[in-house]
Amino acid sequence: MSDTTTRPAGYRYQLTIIGILFFVFGFVTWLNGTLIPFLKLACGLEYDWQALLVTFAFYISYFFLAIPSSQILKRTGFKDGMALGLVVMALGCLVFIPAANARAYPLFLAGLFVQGMGLALLQTASNPYISILGPIESAAQRISIMGICNKVAGILSPLVLSTIVLKNASAIETQINEATDLAVKADLLNALAGRVVMPYLVMAFALIGLALMIRRSALPEIDTAGAEAQGDASLSAGRTSIWQFPHLLLGALAIFFYVGAEVMAGDGITIYSRSLGFELDQTKYFTSFTLGAMLVGYVLSIILIPKFISQQNFLRYSAILGLVLTVLTYLTSGSTAVLCIALLGLANAVMWPAIFPLAINGLGRFTQIGSALLIMGIAGGALLPQLYGYLAELDAVGHQLAFQITMLPCYLYILYYAIRGYKLR
Repeated sequence: MSDTTTRPAGYRYQLTIIGILFFVFGFVTWLNGTLIPFLKLACGLEYDWQALLVTFAFYISYFFLAIPSSQILKRTGFKDGMALGLVVMALGCLVFIPAANARAYPLFLAGLFVQGMGLALLQTASNPYISILGPIESAAQRISIMGICNKVAGILSPLVLSTIVLKNASAIETQINEATDLAVKADLLNALAGRVVMPYLVMAFALIGLALMIRRSALPEIDTAGAEAQGDASLSAGRTSIWQFPHLLLGALAIFFYVGAEVMAGDGITIYSRSLGFELDQTKYFTSFTLGAMLVGYVLSIILIPKFISQQNFLRYSAILGLVLTVLTYLTSGSTAVLCIALLGLANAVMWPAIFPLAINGLGRFTQIGSALLIMGIAGGALLPQLYGYLAELDAVGHQLAFQITMLPCYLYILYYAIRGYKLR
């Protein structure tokens, strides 16, 4: 960020606090990649689409809670809203305790939905906050810094949870499948389900502690109405509704497709690799490979944006890379196909950092509700994996073709937004 004169007082402190929150986003969000195979085994699920309800329950909450979150933020302000979001997430973690004791899949899904509720509030507050914190031209760079915090946590969380809940997973899976005594099988499943209790209990206490820290911090409020001074200041003048901003509406759809593609590459890689014959003890770490590739993408964007390349051009090239890698997953098999999916993390890395500031640029007093509309687009992470899971079960389609049908439209639309969609006023 070359324009230091536009930075607010306490800039580094504010950046650090929001960075901690983005670390929390990543840690909680990317646990889903481990929960999908874990709950499929522990809850005795038969089909992949059932296991992918993990992502559905988690991400669909954003659709329902994003706009109410913007209304909550108007009452609480950014700081108290962030603290409240952390408390709601902690409650969602605590739901996992009775869910594990009863081995009740619907209760696990309810816990994930509540966690998503808290994250919807946090995301609605923190994303416009970091976008407005400095010059709009370098917003993608700032969000990329937050993305590093997010993806470092995302790399760590599946490794940590997999080590605890999926230890000796292949051997346990064999024991469960070979058990003929129903009581013995039930004992094995109950013991497996109980492994999530302690990790989620620890997370709940950590989230409550972080909420207290945020509540007592000196994190200032940001006047979103003052954001009209940034970017295209004339955009919000004389407008009465967010529906009068085409670049915002198209951006929300771009977020929908981006998050769907990101979840498919990060969480869906476990299901896809299992269809290729990989063992559970191998696939439980694959989500971390995708997030590692995303981390590389964030570092590149921080170095290159905006000094060497604009955020919209970086978005354009990322969409093209996504298209190429998606096609290669169809043309290859085995480890090469899995590697292509993992490398989609590199293509996806800059998409949120670029789309979000392009979409809220010039909204002024509509920034909070516009941010909420973009957060609603996160529902793509709920619906697109379900489409993939349904298509993959069809004999005439299968996993490879289902992946193409789901992913190619995502990157094609994002490419359109990067070339033309963000310009429509």
